[in-house]
Amino acid sequence: MSFNAAIIKEQGVTFTIVAVKSGTLSFTSRKESAINAASHRFPSPIILMEQNSRGVPTYYGRKDIVNFLRNVNPSQIPWKRYS
Repeated sequence: MSFNAAIIKEQGVTFTIVAVKSGTLSFTSRKESAINAASHRFPSPIILMEQNSRGVPTYYGRKDIVNFLRNVNPSQIPWKRYS
């Protein structure tokens, strides 16, 4: 399984953002499955991010981190492909 993800350290907190397919955040089982798969490979907490057809991101995860990410342009996130 491969992931588009970014490991971030901000304000003393290390977390991982994982890009997921559109529609993932609409289903609890898909969110849980994605977090479970990523948590075996990346530092927690895991934040999921999906983008709509216009590239607007939606985040799911720890509320303080999600609130922080709302003010960050996705192009500023250091994405990397992990296989």
